This record gives sequence, structure tokens and C-alpha cells, in this order.
Amino acid sequence: MAAAQEQFSGHSDGIDGTGGGEDGPAPPPFRVAVDALRAARVRPEIELEPTRPPRRLAPWAYAVEAAAVENGEDLADGRLVLLHDPAGHEAWQGTFRLVTLVRAELEPEMAADPLLPEVCWSWLTGALEARGLSYGESSGTVTRAGSYYFGGLAERRPATQIEIRASWTPETDRGGVPDTAAHLAAWGDLLCQVAGLPPSGPGPLEGGGGVVSLPQRRGPRHP
Repeated sequence: MAAAQEQFSGHSDGIDGTGGGEDGPAPPPFRVAVDALRAARVRPEIELEPTRPPRRLAPWAYAVEAAAVENGEDLADGRLVLLHDPAGHEAWQGTFRLVTLVRAELEPEMAADPLLPEVCWSWLTGALEARGLSYGESSGTVTRAGSYYFGGLAERRPATQIEIRASWTPETDRGGVPDTAAHLAAWGDLLCQVAGLPPSGPGPLEGGGGVVSLPQRRGPRHP
């Protein structure tokens, strides 16, 4: 999970990961949202732990990092950050925002698919829709990066990494609190999808809900 941590290291100073941001007690809606994240259950393949959240993106923030693991091997890793601004944020169109980074190494045949970026984005939106979650103002990028080896590393096979960066505004209830446990579960579904793990059970992620499928894989193969 260190890879995901490194991607956010430039914004993670000064916060202890417990949900605090400003001086004084956290707002009640934020405390409830964080407590739900801490109590949420995820798929057994996911190793999850709190980490230092960004400091400058919102007055209050909480973050977790995770890896999808099979047979002791990390197949994908990522980070999910909950942001809260009690005054509201014009760009968010709300008081809460979820921000994520997910990445994994891909098989060559999967990496070569020209529809890969669209497919990966559909995994995110499909995971949210499969959990019945309403959200708005979604945005993000899907990046495909290839590595080719030469000289003393020439025997290594080319490697391609996919990286999904995204954010969205979760719908809140009458108390102004989003269902963060359900959003975390959907994010876990995305992480497992990117890792190439099979769905945990029947549902829209298995060929419905606007999700496009690519061949399942068992994670990166190393020489």
C-alpha cells in the first residue's frame, strides 16, 4: 500500500489520520461519516487501514488506504479520502467530497485494449450504481502508462499500469451525512475489479449496471 501513500505524500502533512482538520471539535456530520467508515466492512481480499489525509483540500478530511491481495500478492492498491467543508463548496455542490486513487499493473493483452480507459471509468460509476448510491459532480482521469526494459533489464517483459483518479459528491441524508460505509464498499468493489478478482456475488457488476467487462486476470505476472 506504500505506492498509494506516495502518490498523496505532497498533501499529507500535519494530519494524524483521525479525522481532525481544524482546531476544535469536528462537526457532527463529519464525525458520523467517519465513524461509519471506521465500522464499515469490506471484501476479505481487501486490506484496509487509516492513513494521513490531505490537509489543504478541505477544513476536515479523513483517509484510508487499501490493497486487494490474493495469495500474499498485492494486485491493486489505492486511497480513498473523505473531505468535508461545513460551509459548502461551490465546485462540489455540497459539503462532502470523496476523492480516490486506484492503480494496478495489467496483463499485456488487457493493456492493449483501446477501450481500456472507458472501461475503467465504467467500473467506478458501475460500482456506485450497483450499490444504489446517488452522487453528483463526478470527474476524474484514467491514465495508462507503459514501461519497456533495456540493457541489463531487457529480459523483463513490458509492463503497463492503469491509474484511476476520481472525485464525486455523495448524496447526503436529511442530517447532512452521506452513506460513507456504502461508498467505501463500492470503492472496494472498484479496487477488486481493477485487481482482476471475480465479483463477490450476483448483482449489477456482473454484466449490468452500465459496466463494461474485460477478461478477468489474476494479477501481474512477474518474470
